[in-house]
Amino acid sequence: MASLLQDQLTTDQDLLLMQEGMPMRKVRSKSWKKLRYFRLQNDGMTVWHARQARGSAKPSFSISDVDTIRNGHDSELLRSLAEELPLEQGFTVVFHGRRSNLDLVANSVEEAQMWMRGLQLLVDLVTSMDHQERLDQWLSDWFQRGDKNQDGKMSFQEVQRLLHLMNVEMDQEYAFSLFQAADTSQSGTLEGEEFVQFYKALTKRAEVQELFESFSADGQKLTLLEFLDFLREEQKERDCTSELALELIDHYEPSDSGKLRHVLSMDGFLSYLCSKDGDIFNPACLPIYQDMTQPLNHYFICSSHNTYLVGDQLCGQSSVEGYIRALKRGCRCVEVDVWDGPSGEPVVYHGHTLTSRILFKDVVATVAQYAFQELRRRILVKGKKLTLEEDLEYEEEEAEPELEESELALESQFETEPEPQEQNLQSKDKKKVVMCPLFCPSICCQIVAQAPISKPESLLLSQQKSKPILCPALSSLVIYLKSVSFRSFTHSKEHYHFYEISSFSETKAKRLIKEAGNEFVQHNTWQLSRVYPSGLRTDSSNYNPQELWNAGCQMVAMNMQTAGLEMDICDGHFRQNGGCGYVLKPDFLRDIQSSFHPERPISPFKAQTLLIQVISGQQLPKVDKTKEGSIVDPLVKVQIFGVRLDTARQETNYVENNGFNPYWGETLCFRVLVPELAMLRFVVMDYDWKSRNDFIGQYTLPWTCMQQGEPAPLTPGQYPSSGCLPNAVLLPLPGYRHIHLLSKDGISLRPASIFVYICIQEDLEGDES
Repeated sequence: MASLLQDQLTTDQDLLLMQEGMPMRKVRSKSWKKLRYFRLQNDGMTVWHARQARGSAKPSFSISDVDTIRNGHDSELLRSLAEELPLEQGFTVVFHGRRSNLDLVANSVEEAQMWMRGLQLLVDLVTSMDHQERLDQWLSDWFQRGDKNQDGKMSFQEVQRLLHLMNVEMDQEYAFSLFQAADTSQSGTLEGEEFVQFYKALTKRAEVQELFESFSADGQKLTLLEFLDFLREEQKERDCTSELALELIDHYEPSDSGKLRHVLSMDGFLSYLCSKDGDIFNPACLPIYQDMTQPLNHYFICSSHNTYLVGDQLCGQSSVEGYIRALKRGCRCVEVDVWDGPSGEPVVYHGHTLTSRILFKDVVATVAQYAFQELRRRILVKGKKLTLEEDLEYEEEEAEPELEESELALESQFETEPEPQEQNLQSKDKKKVVMCPLFCPSICCQIVAQAPISKPESLLLSQQKSKPILCPALSSLVIYLKSVSFRSFTHSKEHYHFYEISSFSETKAKRLIKEAGNEFVQHNTWQLSRVYPSGLRTDSSNYNPQELWNAGCQMVAMNMQTAGLEMDICDGHFRQNGGCGYVLKPDFLRDIQSSFHPERPISPFKAQTLLIQVISGQQLPKVDKTKEGSIVDPLVKVQIFGVRLDTARQETNYVENNGFNPYWGETLCFRVLVPELAMLRFVVMDYDWKSRNDFIGQYTLPWTCMQQGEPAPLTPGQYPSSGCLPNAVLLPLPGYRHIHLLSKDGISLRPASIFVYICIQEDLEGDES
């Protein structure tokens, strides 16, 4: 694929012109529009920009950071400048994660189309790369960075500089010996394949080589039977057949002769360990694998709070980009706060604050465009504070067709889908459960209406509740859910119905869990609950959703614009089941007679013990660019999030001055009472004795999604005793796995990873905690 990229760079006309560079207007806001010169670098992976055509250039973005390219008509910012800048000449570069979009306006329609085609071609090429191709491209990028004079060759001085950039501290004599061994042409420089051989010598994995040789009779290759022994004994894939092992060899062995002989070389073995088959996340949990026909309240639902905000809660920007990002993350419950606009047209913003405003019709159109691109699953729209004038329906008749058109746009996404089936009702002890058909065409909504407030001071002085005034066009969107105030669990049982939903602040929900955890669990088996962040979180910070999931709360609304630990847990939880935004709750959170209490989990839940041997790390990035002269001192922190008694963390010692191939070889031990609710988070930090450790990367996944084989009891002596495994037998053992790290924004940091061995054991008898 890397060679295909090079071929495209020399033959594709769009890419050739992009490498020459051209001026475009960079647009940040209505008042910030400046001319810059953009040029695609010769590596085809980075775009640089300069203030002048011959001026000093600096990196603008990497192709690997780009999610997609949009035309000018789809840009919220460029549309607001349509009278000043022609939309046909504009386009938007959309990045992964939370990085702001880059809006550009070319000098002509042809130039804009050329950049759009060229960038999308490069994005498609990068997206289709497999692990080895990504590694080759990564290696090519480092060669470009190390080749300071850009002559296509690398001297030893350039290699020394490159090693420092790559987080490697190495003895100069040893580095020079590797350099000389790779310089087969004896030219005093490395080029092409010579640099590849130097990299292989540099990245030789002693721990993997030792594992390889322990199963290889000659130390050079694994035969089909030897590889099958490894899969069964170490990876605990008890049902693995010779046919499956042969498929893996055919897929990961790089040499044709090895494939013909049905053997796996060291390179092929390492390729397997670094692939999805050697990943800690079970590939079987990636597609939709859960029962999707159960009542809606039996699922955890990925939910967003004040979705329109991309900043803080008081002065932040409102943008349809908030909906786009949330929906592309798999969010299935978005929030729309609709208010009267100055001309009577509904607008969306955080009421009674200084947040900016966007048009309601733009929000609806955005949801229609992005909600169902990859996910054919129901989306819930949470509407709040619909302050519509009494005579809106009559005085603004001309505006209503646009609203109706947006509604039709939403429904048109499912024109080929069957009509919704009637709601499936289940009766348990006279309690009914709503079955929200997850494939039906219409959108579920809960809408709360309130009358407009004429004077801001009335918010503080008036205690009188204003009379609700409904807009029929919006009210007709209410299909399945009706919002009701929560008074008590007893009151809900006696007066509320299965199609009603109650909202709780995080503070109230946490208090209810402590005071009446079991009642809350039972409540959530037949009625939906939505939890939202405290009003004190004006900075759009988040709370830990795990505490609310423990009680079966379906919709735990998150400020998705804010990265951090809490969003890592949320993203990790909903990474499973096809990323569809719905995760089936454990059976004890779906049973209306459940005795489960999240604060006091007791038998029959069987505790499990997790042993994690943190072995090594690979190509860890230097995230803090201000510490240019230093090399990272990495350590690994493992965290468990679940019921309160299961929450724990442990960490390894740090490895000094080695972010390239650090070795830890340390074993951590955890005991978990309720594994069905546990989340596992791996964090790599850069140790700093003077201040807080710097974040390097993380990976979070559900305990139940760890890749594991069939149960296989160990005999004494097969695994080193840790002293914390009394009365236990071995359950599924994931074996040797790579954990591919993600950034704070959830973007892949490949090839950065950590290599671990994982062992899960289960108590013979459930212990009461």
